[in-house]
Order: sequence, then structure tokens, then C-alpha cells
Amino acid sequence: MQLMMYIGNDHIESVSLDKEKISKPGYLGTFKRSLKMKYKDLISQYGSPADFIIVNMDGGANKASAKESETGNTNLKYQQL
Repeated sequence: MQLMMYIGNDHIESVSLDKEKISKPGYLGTFKRSLKMKYKDLISQYGSPADFIIVNMDGGANKASAKESETGNTNLKYQQL
């Protein structure tokens, strides 16, 4: 699984995730904070918040993705492939 950071339509960076730890409180937040700090200048130049999406790259039949903006709103959707 990958956590992908976007600003606008631009993919900024992807981070590999441990699928077993996704539900652990604070696990995703650690990566998100790190990426936001790393790219804080870029985020301020764009003037829009960073968006995050989780993508299952394992090739399984079910894929889940969560998109969260900097405001904290999360939309989780599951897709049957």
C-alpha cells in the first residue's frame, strides 16, 4: 500500500505503508505530518492544501483508497476490481 501526496493535480511523493498498521491510531498521521513539513514551502506556493490518497498496489481484487484534505475530511471508498 502507498500513501500518495498530491497538491492540486500534481503527485508530489509516495510512501510505502504497512497494511497491518493502517488501522493503528496515528500511523498515517506520522507520514502525513512528515510530508507536509518536507513540502511546506511548496504547499504555501500553491495556496491549496495537500491531499492524500491510499492506494493498494498489491494487485488484490479489492482496493481501498482514502482521500483526506488538510482540513481533516476523509472520504473512504472501496472498489471491486
